[in-house]
Amino acid sequence: MQQKYYYCEYCGHRFPSVRLLTSAPCVRHPDGPNKGRHKLYEGTEKSEYTCKYCGKKFPSIMMMTAAPCVNHPKGTNKGNHSPAL
Repeated sequence: MQQKYYYCEYCGHRFPSVRLLTSAPCVRHPDGPNKGRHKLYEGTEKSEYTCKYCGKKFPSIMMMTAAPCVNHPKGTNKGNHSPAL
């Protein structure tokens, strides 16, 4: 049986359980580094992920959330890409 992983929507880090994911602070939290906890990405594991703001595709959530998005709601490059479900 293959291990199921849970991913943070903000930073893309993967965890073996939801409990571990939601108990740790996130370096890419919208309120600032470590000012909030990881947020569970509720989509499925995929071979590529699409940004919900601009449509650009990435091979992982971690790579996606590390880059600024030109169509971010806070303004051009004022926030990172975010995965669509």
